[in-house]
Amino acid sequence: MIQVKLFDYEHEKDLEADVNLFLKDIEENKLLDIKYHVAVTSEDEDEQIYCFSAMVLYRK
Repeated sequence: MIQVKLFDYEHEKDLEADVNLFLKDIEENKLLDIKYHVAVTSEDEDEQIYCFSAMVLYRK
């Protein structure tokens, strides 16, 4: 069965740490793909908000 795990953080280091922690429990041959995305938005002219996300596809 193919599964997905979604991650979403405001800081890239938080995303990296959580994805790495999750991957420790996945056998390498069960990992299918990792999709990565960065989005940026601005609430006002002085502040930008970042969204770092990843989707891990794996076999259970």
